[in-house]
Amino acid sequence: MSIALSELETGQEIGRTTIEISRADLVRYAGASGDFNPIHWNERFARSVDLPGVIAHGMFTMGAAVQLVSDWIGDPGAVIDYQARFTRPVTVEDLDDAPGAVVDVVGTIGAIDPDNSTARVDLSVTFNGQKVLVKAQAVVRVW
Repeated sequence: MSIALSELETGQEIGRTTIEISRADLVRYAGASGDFNPIHWNERFARSVDLPGVIAHGMFTMGAAVQLVSDWIGDPGAVIDYQARFTRPVTVEDLDDAPGAVVDVVGTIGAIDPDNSTARVDLSVTFNGQKVLVKAQAVVRVW
């Protein structure tokens, strides 16, 4: 897909997606990232440190959310900056027949910089109706 800067306007929605997360996803991410903290896989341990249960890795959530932007722009290399602040955990239940957590992501154009041929995409990332990332923003180069 080819996107022209002239076709974009502030406030325009670029898309929305739902991310289904399972405990198996967390185990795979732990292996890929090297983050084997037991809060991401051991229910008893997570509760012993006052968490509501096993939680998704923050970077897993952040990385899964930006996929919406990569898919929209059509080139992951066009994402030249991405940042977010973590505000609350995503608790992932241990379920066999359903996802353990569902995260909703909506992307909108937050700013356009014609001088640099870039657009800032603001992401709304929520779990159970509450924001889990704030100031989640990706800057993309638009050719």
